[in-house]
Amino acid sequence: MLSLKAKIREKVGKGLKELRKNKVLPAVLYGPEIKNLSLEVDEKEFEKVYGEAGESSLVSLEVGKNPPKKWQVLIHEIARDPVEGKFLHVDFYHPSSTKEVEAEIPLVFEGEPPAVKELDGTLVKEIQVVEVKGLAQNLPREIKVDVGGLKTFEDRISIGDLKIPEGIKISRESDEMVANVVPPAEEEEEEVAAEEAEKEEEEKAGEEKPAEGEKPEEEKREEGGEKKEKGKGKSK
Repeated sequence: MLSLKAKIREKVGKGLKELRKNKVLPAVLYGPEIKNLSLEVDEKEFEKVYGEAGESSLVSLEVGKNPPKKWQVLIHEIARDPVEGKFLHVDFYHPSSTKEVEAEIPLVFEGEPPAVKELDGTLVKEIQVVEVKGLAQNLPREIKVDVGGLKTFEDRISIGDLKIPEGIKISRESDEMVANVVPPAEEEEEEVAAEEAEKEEEEKAGEEKPAEGEKPEEEKREEGGEKKEKGKGKSK
């Protein structure tokens, strides 16, 4: 399990700007079984841990020294600068050891389908993230999907085919398709349909365009209106 060191934070309000200037992130730790704690963590250390753990893997948060107090936490929520994208704040959540939590787990596709390599098909990933439910300590960082078994265009991988840790439930129907390989003809048909639609638009635009030397209908109507008004002026 990855670990991250933290300190009790005393600065609040305007003091947070000073922390961020010194590459220190303000944070908070909370959960159903602990009292809320205001913390601070090293920005670079947090970035490293977050890159490996994401928001679905437990991290050992070590607070203080001699000896440090340790909690198993999830990186529950982060705040970023909308312009620079830098981390501004992080929430650590200490989940109950007996109550299930919900989390989004990414699917990682591995291997090369024979239907792609040998039949020139295209791999279609219908689902790339799944919502799961289970005890925090059982949540996987990712779920691997081996697509090496997709040998024909009839083969498919469904939710029920995924290998997940014991005690984890996916919030989808088992027959929902995760991935398959489509034949090249389908791609060509889509391209042809797009080309035909574009051609129709061009032809339609050409029909509406006035002949060379001829004024558009709108200008003709405007000129007709002007002549009519001039005629009325003469009758007076």
